[in-house]
Amino acid sequence: MIYKFLLLSDEVETFSREICIDSEATFLELNDAILNSVNYTKDQITSFFICEDDWEKREEITLIEMDSSSDEDIWLMEDTRLSELIEDEHQRLLFVFDMMADRSFFMELREIELGKNLIDPLCTKVKGKAPKQIMSLEELDKKIIASTPSIDLDDDDFGIEGGYNPDELDTEGFSDMDFSDDNGGY
Repeated sequence: MIYKFLLLSDEVETFSREICIDSEATFLELNDAILNSVNYTKDQITSFFICEDDWEKREEITLIEMDSSSDEDIWLMEDTRLSELIEDEHQRLLFVFDMMADRSFFMELREIELGKNLIDPLCTKVKGKAPKQIMSLEELDKKIIASTPSIDLDDDDFGIEGGYNPDELDTEGFSDMDFSDDNGGY
């Protein structure tokens, strides 16, 4: 069987790739075909995630084993054939190519061609330019700041509705306490 995968990016709207690969190929072969199709180097840690229809991650297929103490099955790219985890058209996957910034391609198995085999994977359709492989530290900082909810604290009210009133501070019981350390300081 031949699997035809469509790859998309949420960073570059015009980007897409179609990769055709034999169902008995390994995830490592698919990894290399994807990296070749976008001219990325092979010196980064990557992972595949098998996903639900809503893109919720299920199984992870890793390039290298990270945690051997886990009770969960560990799927390594070089040891796992595509047909072991992918059976149905429209199966969704994530291909994480930048672990530090959690950036990935969205993948869908668009078609299964029965009765055919393919020796080497092929990139059969190329559209648009791929996003940069690795995000710079400055870009990563901007991404983190943009995704972090901000809390607007006014300097005068410390986030307290109605403002901060020092006369409302309950200091009873604190006046008799000794806050000094053994050296005579505070």
